[in-house]
Amino acid sequence: MTENKKVTYDPDWQNKYSDMVVTAAGAVSNIGPGGTVFIGTGCAAPQELVKALVDRAMEIPDTEIIHLLTMGDAPYAQSKLGRNFRVNSFFISENVREAIQEGLGDYTPIFLSDIPILFNTGRIPIDTALIQVSPPDARGQCSLGISVDIVKSAAENASMVIAQVNPRMPRTLGDSFMSVHDFDYLVPVDVALLESLPSEPTEVTRRIGEFIAALVDDGSTVELGIGRIPQSVLEFLKDKKDLGIHTEMFTDAIIEMVESGAINGCMKTLDRGKIVASFCLGTSKLYEYIDNNPMFSFHPTEYVNDPFVISQQNKQVAINVALEVDLTGQVCADSIGSRFYSGIGGQVDFNRGAARSHDGKAIIAFQSTAKKGSISRIVSRLSPGAGVVTTRGDVHYVVTEYGVAYLHGKSVQERALALISIAHPDFREQLLKDAIEMKYVRKELGEIEGRIVVGPQELRTAYLLNDGTQITFRPIHPTDTEGMRDLFYALSQQTVYYRFMSRMKSLPQKQIQDFVYVDHRNEVVIVGVLPEAYGDEIIAVGGYYLDPRTNRAEVAFVVRDEWQNKGIGSFMLKTLTNIARRNGISGFTAETLQENKAMQSVFNYCGLKVSSRLESGVFSFTLDF
Repeated sequence: MTENKKVTYDPDWQNKYSDMVVTAAGAVSNIGPGGTVFIGTGCAAPQELVKALVDRAMEIPDTEIIHLLTMGDAPYAQSKLGRNFRVNSFFISENVREAIQEGLGDYTPIFLSDIPILFNTGRIPIDTALIQVSPPDARGQCSLGISVDIVKSAAENASMVIAQVNPRMPRTLGDSFMSVHDFDYLVPVDVALLESLPSEPTEVTRRIGEFIAALVDDGSTVELGIGRIPQSVLEFLKDKKDLGIHTEMFTDAIIEMVESGAINGCMKTLDRGKIVASFCLGTSKLYEYIDNNPMFSFHPTEYVNDPFVISQQNKQVAINVALEVDLTGQVCADSIGSRFYSGIGGQVDFNRGAARSHDGKAIIAFQSTAKKGSISRIVSRLSPGAGVVTTRGDVHYVVTEYGVAYLHGKSVQERALALISIAHPDFREQLLKDAIEMKYVRKELGEIEGRIVVGPQELRTAYLLNDGTQITFRPIHPTDTEGMRDLFYALSQQTVYYRFMSRMKSLPQKQIQDFVYVDHRNEVVIVGVLPEAYGDEIIAVGGYYLDPRTNRAEVAFVVRDEWQNKGIGSFMLKTLTNIARRNGISGFTAETLQENKAMQSVFNYCGLKVSSRLESGVFSFTLDF
């Protein structure tokens, strides 16, 4: 026990409950053969009890070991003990993965929120629960500490509960307490808790984290799933305001976010001001930070992962990962082909809860490739044996290091093109060919082969109107086809005439494709967007096309009527000018009708060297950088 840790338990507890105090070996001697043993979750796995259990392996054959996710050693998963212990895991952690993949253990796929029901109804009976708790306080209450999750339900439904009582277990607050009288045996230990070091972000996961962070509005409540990518998001949330946390788990990374002031929970709909979780994986630094800390509120899985509870949070953002996604949007997250790798966990619980939250966002994220770039995680068809965790009907946002695709409510063709656009460039051509062959994408779209490109992230910027509205400007995306069509039909006939210099009644598909599928080098197109729950609403578009013979680019842009006269056109011209300058372009050319006074004003007062000539009712402008 650390010297400066404030004692929050009854120092005389061992004497007070002496009739329940035994050694680890003495406690597990009460376990008989052929039973079911539950082992506590994560870094709270009671290692002393596990060792004592394994020491009795030959005396308790045909014992089923049940757990969610455990850290540290799992000696019961050794092949030599296969006749004594059968592992049944709800989530496959590294310490049992080989045993399960070799057929020496089993995996039960299930939504995390449904596991307590299995215990409560007796569909999975538990003979013995091995758990770890803090020492009892003056009222005889022990905290489940860093792992409440399904541990509380397992302990409440077990025929016998053996508690490893450790003063180093943080006394976490919330619905995390059990009475010492709910336990059958108390095993005092004073050992360091298992630790899980935070994964170091890579350049790729940082890019993914930055894309995800852009989707998180101030005042959002965030869930961060297990893995390197969700934790990489936190780095880019430091400048956000009034964030809340409602998540199944968190790591040490949360400390800096709390200390920076970005997380305060003041805008949460439920549990305002509280960081709500069911377990955490971290180091001693985190354990000391959460000890008796009223900002943290630990609750059982049946509350934290309840989609109905999640959906009541305004702006709930769920961030989870995938192993593979097909072109229709089916998400595989628990297996690599037929080899089980992890688990369903809370992905579906939070995905569905966030999707039903007011202004919520359900996000699936992953690196675009695996095996050192040799295979694409975005695939035409899921690998044989791969299971669907999140269905194509449930998926909303998909994020890779190449951008964001919004799929919900989109057709199969729109989905396929969106996903191809954020796949690794090495695989886009084949994915498009496959999509056409499978009739996901119309044959005539084969001509865009090689043009499915996502613009660089550094072209993103924002413009704040006088009324406080923030408009985000970003490169046009292959998924913006519908948005461009909507923009065109929202324009007045006068605006259409001014922009296209003709009385167009419709915008041909070919012309939309020419707007959307650009290389972001010779052709650059940016859009001004307002975020909506269904994706971005385009209110302005501008771009240029380079003539390499003159090193000048023709520039043009249009703004929806109700957003005109707010400085948006001037801002787009300035932004495009900055991009063109970085690309070594010497200037712009532009044409505008004589009656289009507003556009002439934008060019004449842009701060560049401007010359113009009028011919047949059309002004031709030259702008030098």
